[in-house]
Amino acid sequence: MPSNKSVSDAPIVQFTNCRILRDHQLQREDLWVREGKILNPEKLFFDEKGSADVQLDCKDSIIAPGFIDVQINGGFGVDFSLATDDFKSGIDLVSQKILSHGVTSFCPTLVTSPPSVYHQVLPQISVRNGGAHGAGILGAHLEGPFISKEKKGAHPEHCLRTFEAGAFQDLLATYGSLDCVRIVTLAPEMSRSSEVIRELTKRGICVSLGHSVANLSQAEEAVQHGATFITHLFNAMLPFHHRDPGIVGLLTSDKIPAGRRVFYGMISDGIHTNPAALRIAHRAHPKGLVLVTDAIAGMGLAPGRHTLGQQVVEIDGLNTYIAGTKTLSGSVATMDTCVRHFQEATGCSVETALEAASLHPAQLLGIEHKKGTLNYDSDADFLMLDDNLHVQATYIAGKEVWRRDAPGM
Repeated sequence: MPSNKSVSDAPIVQFTNCRILRDHQLQREDLWVREGKILNPEKLFFDEKGSADVQLDCKDSIIAPGFIDVQINGGFGVDFSLATDDFKSGIDLVSQKILSHGVTSFCPTLVTSPPSVYHQVLPQISVRNGGAHGAGILGAHLEGPFISKEKKGAHPEHCLRTFEAGAFQDLLATYGSLDCVRIVTLAPEMSRSSEVIRELTKRGICVSLGHSVANLSQAEEAVQHGATFITHLFNAMLPFHHRDPGIVGLLTSDKIPAGRRVFYGMISDGIHTNPAALRIAHRAHPKGLVLVTDAIAGMGLAPGRHTLGQQVVEIDGLNTYIAGTKTLSGSVATMDTCVRHFQEATGCSVETALEAASLHPAQLLGIEHKKGTLNYDSDADFLMLDDNLHVQATYIAGKEVWRRDAPGM
C-alpha cells in the first residue's frame, strides 16, 4: 500500500516482532513512530491510508519507555556539585554515557554546597531535549542545604542552612535562581519550611522530604502544603518506629490529600537498602516507588578516591564512603542495574520493575503525557531490552542513540 503523505512528509518507522510495555502490560504489538512521536496505527491506516516507510525487526525484544533518573550527582569522573569552567562539557559527557544504561532523561543533582557553587553552576544547567548528544535534561535537583544536621549523611555540615531569617528569600539568595530547578530536597521539620514548600510548589517545583528527623505529623503537614516526594527512602531519615513511623509512615498515611500521590525514591543497588526493606516499601505503596541511582562521580570508574561536592569519597566495590569513615555517600550503580536488582529483590513483574524507572518518575514530575509511557502521541523515547532486562538499544525521539553491538560502544 503506498504511503499517503498528506499529513506529514516525515518517514514512518514500524518496529515489529516486539513486546511493548503499554497499559502496565507487555503486549505483542508493533510500535509506530513519526517525527519523534508514537503513532496510533489505526489513525494512520484509516484516516491517512498510510503505511510504514521503514520496518525494523526487533527480534522479540522488550520495548519499554526510556528510564528517567531524578537523582544523579554525576558519573564518569564528573561531579555536578563542583563549579568548574568546563561544567557544560561535564554534563554533556554524563548525558552521553548514561544512554547505555537506558536513561533518556535526568535531573542533574547538586548536594549541599556553598551559595557560590549554586550561583556558578545553576546558570549552566539548561532544560533540553535528548538526542544523539545524550539524555534530555529535565531540570536540576537541589538536595540541600536546607536539611537536618543530624541526618546530613555525606553532606558537609559547614554548608547547611536554615530558613530562620527570611524563609523563601533565604532560599532564593542561596540558590541565586530557580529557573532550571525541578526538585528541591529539604527537611520539613525546619522552622518556616511550610511557607517555603508552598512557594516552591506554586512555581511548579517538586518538593522532596529528606535528610530529616521529621516525625510523621511534620511529614504529613509538608505533604498537605504540597510536598510530593521522599528522597532515598530509609536513608538519612529517622528509622521506622511503631509509635511514630516518621517520614516512612507517609507510605501508608491516611492524611494524604485526596487525589494526591506521594512518591518515594529508592536506591536499589543492594547496598543502600536491604532487599527486605525494599520489599516492605514496595508492598506498602507500589505505585509510589521511583528508582533513582543517586550516582556519584565515581560511577563508571575504577575503585579509589573521587569527589562528591565538597567531600572526598572512597569507592570500594559497590560501597562508597566519605573518606576515612563508614558514612555512605551516593552510589555507583547504574539505572539498568537498579532495575534488575529491584526485580530480583522484590520478585515483582518485569512491567513493574520497568515502570518504577520510567512511568513513576514521569508522574512525579507531571510529564507522563510526554515521557515514561509508550502511549500514542507521547515522545518516542524508548529502550530495547532482552528478557533479563539488559539494554540492547536506546532511542530518543524515535532515533537510535546507542546500541550494544555498535562499533566503539
